[in-house]
Amino acid sequence: MLSLLWLVPALPMAGFLILALGGRRLPHRAVSAVAVGSTGLSAAIAILVSATHLRLAPGGGTYSQTLWQWMRVGDFAPSVTLSLDALSLTMMVVVTVVGFLIHVYSIAFMAADEGYGRFFAYMNLFVASMLMLVLADNLLLLYVGWEGVGLCSYLLIGFWYKDRDNVRAALKAFWVTRAGDTAFAIGIFLLFTSLGTLRIQTILEDIAGYPAGAPLCNAAAALLLAGAVAKSAQLPLHVWLPDAMAGPTPVSALIHAATMVTAGVYLIGRMHALFLKAPTVLFVVAIIGAATLLLAAFSAMTQHDLKRILAYSTISQIGYMFLALGVGAWAAALSHFVTHAFFKSALFLGAGVVIQALGGEHDIFRMGGLRRRLPMTFQAFTLAALTLAAVPPLTLTFNSKDLILNQVWLSGRGGIVLWTLGMAGAFLTALYTFRMVFVVFLGPEPMKPVGKPSLWMLVPFAVLSGLGAVIGAPELLNALSGVTGFYHYLNSAMSGPAREFGLRETEWVFQAVYVAVSLIGIALAYYLYELAPALVRSMTATRVGSRLHRMLFVGWGFDWLYRRLIGVPYVRLARLNRGDVVDLLYVAVARISRGVNILLSRTVNGNVRWYVAGVAAGAVIVLGLAVLL
Repeated sequence: MLSLLWLVPALPMAGFLILALGGRRLPHRAVSAVAVGSTGLSAAIAILVSATHLRLAPGGGTYSQTLWQWMRVGDFAPSVTLSLDALSLTMMVVVTVVGFLIHVYSIAFMAADEGYGRFFAYMNLFVASMLMLVLADNLLLLYVGWEGVGLCSYLLIGFWYKDRDNVRAALKAFWVTRAGDTAFAIGIFLLFTSLGTLRIQTILEDIAGYPAGAPLCNAAAALLLAGAVAKSAQLPLHVWLPDAMAGPTPVSALIHAATMVTAGVYLIGRMHALFLKAPTVLFVVAIIGAATLLLAAFSAMTQHDLKRILAYSTISQIGYMFLALGVGAWAAALSHFVTHAFFKSALFLGAGVVIQALGGEHDIFRMGGLRRRLPMTFQAFTLAALTLAAVPPLTLTFNSKDLILNQVWLSGRGGIVLWTLGMAGAFLTALYTFRMVFVVFLGPEPMKPVGKPSLWMLVPFAVLSGLGAVIGAPELLNALSGVTGFYHYLNSAMSGPAREFGLRETEWVFQAVYVAVSLIGIALAYYLYELAPALVRSMTATRVGSRLHRMLFVGWGFDWLYRRLIGVPYVRLARLNRGDVVDLLYVAVARISRGVNILLSRTVNGNVRWYVAGVAAGAVIVLGLAVLL
């Protein structure tokens, strides 16, 4: 069964090729069959391969499958090799399962769109590229997948390209992520020139012989971190993700919530042995994560657009993953990735159901009372919101965020400060999440839905919401009876931190604190947005409150800062160069050459004697130079 691993990325790629070549001529049913069928088969094979691998290598062994040799240039001979271990197995299953369910949802959501075939072609290409990224055995193949998901992100953000704002959002995402991709590429070059290989396992084995803080380790880790920060929308390169909500909702769910934005988390986790040899860079990872989770949560509190609230929430939750990575809690970060993929994709799909039912309305303050009109949507959305806010026992996945906070508390180098920031983020998460729930689904009903959502949309949405709620069950069973969950599987496979709370009673005390913080946030949201909404309006109407609200609403002014530091100087330089001032030297050389050509052309007068005299004079000059030199 393990030999079928190559089919996992190959099937979505085959679906892309079919749709790219003939998608316009195929009817919608055929397009759906190719796109959904290829991703569904990929998900089924991924599950079977994973089950086989877990049975044959329960301790987290590695299986490699070489498909062909890519190229050979001297000693450089990379191959197209897929590698399956605990980390890639987890990512593979999540990408294929979530991707399949979102494809099913898209059948109804995109049914009336004129670019139906093109949309599914892009989505299939994305799934194939993401699978290549997580299964790659070497950094070169990983980088191909990395660039592939970036290309698909650009194409899908700007999918409705007739709208200029969508094109701007796509270009913004392209240029911001290109900055990180360039740093990542330089990091790959540095590792290859220093170690002579791009195979990930060999690099990590060679790095093990270097002392902590070695210049190579620090430089390579910093460059890889820059790539991860851009791709995962972390400070200060997070500005592209909120605008990326211009794309269709399934794109937001798959690419900008569940999979692509976690590529940076995967990269740091995959190269964790390198980052352990660069403790300063690793601490920077924790600082970036803590700052991002807090600042993005504050911005989510002020947004009116339903999808932008979820976008800032995604930035904040990935901040938790970076915080975990920064303290060496690899398994905790990946556990939160798994739960986040399910509940956040469910929230985005629920947002799509609401927006489509209200005729394209995005403003939450023009919504309300939808729990009566859309009861199934309300139930599934609330369940996913409870999972995001980490409220047991209604959901069982509260463990993932709490595992992170536990490890942060136990870490050195500012662990208590980072833990406090994480706790503040948890409170804000519950507050902005249920602000959204209460405003959209409770209260008065200013707008009535224009129709009922299709089952093609409701069923995948409900399934993802349910999976998000129960995916943490193994960890709860482990806490109660010692049953091994995937967190402990990942932890043992990735040599996670040995620090454990140990005392169950101490662990449950901290658990009670986490639950209390979330419940207080939900209660405050209910008070402010259901019982006393006038209080919120009065606070934001004051001079200080208005300015603070505006600053948070625009994402702390990072876009303004980048326009001042980069955009305005670039435009001024372009205007300065409108008359080719920068190219003056090259223009002068061209004009001199043109003048000399004109002078020489005058010697071409048709007089043969003049030509012979010229040849003779040239010969004399050449001979004279030869004699003198």
